[in-house]
Amino acid sequence: MTSQKVLIVLTSHDTLGDTGKETGFYLPEVTHPLDAFTKAGLTVDFVSPKGGKAPIVGIDLEDPLNKAFLDDAKQVFRVENTLNPAQIDPAEYGAIFYAGGHGTMWDFANNQELAGIAAAIYEAGGIVGAVCHGPAALVNLKLSDGKYLVANKTVAAFTNEEEAAVGLTDIVPFLLEAKLIERGANFTKVANFQVCVVASERLVTGQNPASAAGVGERMVELIQNSAV
Repeated sequence: MTSQKVLIVLTSHDTLGDTGKETGFYLPEVTHPLDAFTKAGLTVDFVSPKGGKAPIVGIDLEDPLNKAFLDDAKQVFRVENTLNPAQIDPAEYGAIFYAGGHGTMWDFANNQELAGIAAAIYEAGGIVGAVCHGPAALVNLKLSDGKYLVANKTVAAFTNEEEAAVGLTDIVPFLLEAKLIERGANFTKVANFQVCVVASERLVTGQNPASAAGVGERMVELIQNSAV
């Protein structure tokens, strides 16, 4: 039976390259999947590469889930005091979810501790999920057989076209779509900023912020099915 705990991974990185602009995790990419997890009765923990405070962007208080999250002192405390990878026992979790935000492009791809946690969860029968730039965590994530997790799986993530549309093609350290294809993923996408959610075995990915709720919902379905 898969554990009813989900580990949400947030970026620790707060600087958008050399632009002088702030970045971090994109709040709706946490609040919308979190809503799906909590409605399903799942327990959630937050972790980040460095632990401690995770920087937030994308704060839209017209979004009721964002507002409710920021009005909840307990939730705010949790993202300002995230666990660090050394505190995580992968055996406690049935799923891991990588939230997006451009910060992830600097600190997810090469974090071997988080990659090891995700691989352990997946190989124990758990689910790996990611949305928007969260799949940056997948580009170097290998399983115990030495193969990339995304190899031969259908994957969605922030596209080359979307990166161009937001004017950050030359700012991010790599293009996510291109790197996932390089790692053997079957990349799927729709028009810019439209919903695209795909489940490939026990890997669930979404293209952009609009896809965040759908990723959470699909992960819940897989967790519930595995618990039967």
